Amino acid sequence: MKIAFVGKGGSGKTTLSSLFIRHLAASGVPVVAIDADINQHLGAALGLEEAQAAALPAMGDRLPLIKDYLRGSNPRIASAETMIKTTPPGEGSRLLRLGEDNPLYDACARPVELDGGAVRLMVTGPFTDADLGVACYHSKTGAVELFLNHLVDGRDEYAVVDMTAGSDSFASGMFTRFDITFLVAEPTRKGVSVYRQYKEYARDFGVVLRVVGNKVQGQDDLDFLRAEVGDDLLVTVGHSDWVRAMEKGRPPRFELLEDANRHALRLLQVAADATYELRDWDHYTRQMVHFHLKNAASWGNERTGADLAAQVDPGFVLGEGVTAPA
Repeated sequence: MKIAFVGKGGSGKTTLSSLFIRHLAASGVPVVAIDADINQHLGAALGLEEAQAAALPAMGDRLPLIKDYLRGSNPRIASAETMIKTTPPGEGSRLLRLGEDNPLYDACARPVELDGGAVRLMVTGPFTDADLGVACYHSKTGAVELFLNHLVDGRDEYAVVDMTAGSDSFASGMFTRFDITFLVAEPTRKGVSVYRQYKEYARDFGVVLRVVGNKVQGQDDLDFLRAEVGDDLLVTVGHSDWVRAMEKGRPPRFELLEDANRHALRLLQVAADATYELRDWDHYTRQMVHFHLKNAASWGNERTGADLAAQVDPGFVLGEGVTAPA
C-alpha cells in the first residue's frame, strides 16, 4: 500500500507518520519509509541521532543512479538524461518491490531498527543554501515520484511518505500516487483551510483523502473538526506522554503508547488496507501518463531536447502481475 501524510507545517504530520510507521513495523510487515518533506525530520522522529539522520544518503543526490537503474532495457528511453520525474515505466523498465534487495535500495535506503521491528528509510535530502537560485525542492522529490511510478506493491506491505506541507504536493502528479492520503489537521481555521485546499485540488483525480485530527483537547475541538470536514474525519489524536518523551529523545517501548493512540493507529491501517480492494492499475497507469505528457509539453521536452511523449508505452499497464527484467 502507498500511503501519504500531508498537512500544514507544525500540524504534527511527521510525528503521526512516524508513529504509524512504528505501528506497522511492530506487526512485522515490510515497510519503506520516505521523508519527502522540505524539512527533513522523519529520521529523528524514528529515533535516529542528529548525526545519523544527517548521514542518510539523499535520493535527490542520486537521481542519475536511480534513473539509470529504473530505465533498464526500455527501448523508449534513450538515456537516463532524458528521464524526468514523471517518466512512466514500460516494457524493459526495472520495477521495484518493497521487500526485495536491489541496487536502488543499496544506494538510497538504510535500515532503521525500532523496538517493534525494522524499516527501510529513504530521504530526499535537505534543501540547502547551495540550492537557492539554482534548484527547487521538487527536483529532489522527483526521485520519490520515479520510485512510486515504478513500484509494484501488494497487500500487507507499505510505502509511507511524509510529504511536503500544504499544497506543495500539487507541483507534480505525485499526489495521485497513493492508495490513501492522511491529511493531519489541527482544530483551527488554518488547519482546516489546508484540508479544503487539498480536497479541492484533488477532487477530479480520485484521491482517497481522510483527515486525522491532531492536538484535539476536548469536545469543542472535536465538534469543530466534525463541522468543518464532515465524513472525511477518520480519527482524532490528543496529548501523548509517549510522544513527549520521544521528542526529548527518551521514548519508552512502543508497546507503552497510550491505548487511545494505539487504537487510532489501528484505524489508520484499517482505512489504508480497505483501499486495496479499490485498486485500478489501469487508471493508475493512465494518470501516470497524463502527468508525464503534461510535464513533457510544459518543460520536459525543452529541458531534455527530446520528445518525451515517445517514452510512453501504450500497451503497458503497471500491476502486480507484471514482471521486470533482471
